[in-house]
Amino acid sequence: MTQTSKTIPGAAVRGTASGVFFMAFFGTLWAYTGIMGLQGWGVTLLLVTAVAIGIALFIGGISLIRASRELTNQVSKTDLRRGKRTRFWFNIIFAAEGLAIAITIAVSNATGHSELIPVVIAIIVGVHFLPLALLFQVRLYYFTGALLCLLAIITLLFVPAKVTLGEHQINAFMSLVGFCSALILWGTGLAIWLMGRRLLSIVPK
Repeated sequence: MTQTSKTIPGAAVRGTASGVFFMAFFGTLWAYTGIMGLQGWGVTLLLVTAVAIGIALFIGGISLIRASRELTNQVSKTDLRRGKRTRFWFNIIFAAEGLAIAITIAVSNATGHSELIPVVIAIIVGVHFLPLALLFQVRLYYFTGALLCLLAIITLLFVPAKVTLGEHQINAFMSLVGFCSALILWGTGLAIWLMGRRLLSIVPK
């Protein structure tokens, strides 16, 4: 293996794969939220489409992991300490996000404003990307977080909670925030996958 390939540890590529998995799963979860908001319209087709997109991203992540096996796994002690510190703070951020979401759901239900749940959760998810951007040194996450927060704020200010089309009522908050958040996360997942492919492309064959 050449010296150039050694500068790209497999862990770096596997890290991008983890990001792809994360975006695939939660993007599909947001899409399901959007589908629920439609309350019966196009459920089968939309669900199949959402799952297909999620699976496609998962396959992309798996392809990165497989390709990373050909790279060096040698990591310096400094990188090991940095990795442990990064995992620690990631767990803290993820736990804080989960706690904030749980509190949001409990308070919204208790006060009779359950329609606000998807909007507030989108803001929480968006905010949680900001420290992740700094933690992982991925500037794309700033953009992802800002888009999610902007989506939630615009929805809250300009979109009615429910919309009636004919005799069918749609939970507009759930549908708009759900589908748009899914697109944002899937788009982020695709961008991360491309980052991983670029890392692999500079390894001499």
